[in-house]
Amino acid sequence: MAGKDTIVSGMAGRYASALFDLAKEQSALDAVSKDLDVVTAALAESEDLRRLIKSPVFSAEEQARAMGAVLDKLGVSGLTANFVKLVASNRRLFALESMIRGFRALAAADRGATTAEVTVAEELSSQRRDELASALKEITGKTVDFDVKVDPKILGGLIVRLGSRMVDASLKTKLNSIKLAMKEVG
Repeated sequence: MAGKDTIVSGMAGRYASALFDLAKEQSALDAVSKDLDVVTAALAESEDLRRLIKSPVFSAEEQARAMGAVLDKLGVSGLTANFVKLVASNRRLFALESMIRGFRALAAADRGATTAEVTVAEELSSQRRDELASALKEITGKTVDFDVKVDPKILGGLIVRLGSRMVDASLKTKLNSIKLAMKEVG
């Protein structure tokens, strides 16, 4: 259990750990992972849904009722739906994304893999995803599950967060470095 504590911590980590333990106990890790992917995609697509989970204006009952309706519409049920509704009723929806990341990290560690967060300027093609997965596997020696965030502000390149390490190879950072170097020269 000590190893699990180093992967996730804090309040979100405790929830993620509880969900992981329940999913493993019920042999439902894959089903919960797929459901959490659906929830994550919905959060990425809907500004209103992000506002619902982040805003303290909504009561626990309103959040639980709204999330129940959203989960029904998304086709998410069972353990995942019960978990999200519990999180809502406990006024912890603001940390749902962190809980999902924690669950993914625990599930990856259970499979002997690791997780990374990748930020790119535009959506990756399947070929680029495969190349990135291969490069990350070569670096870590493990299979790497990664979440891709699209942020056009980085202009190009990518930013990879793998555990406590971060590699920023974005065009924006490189241009800022050149700008700083030009100021020092001139």
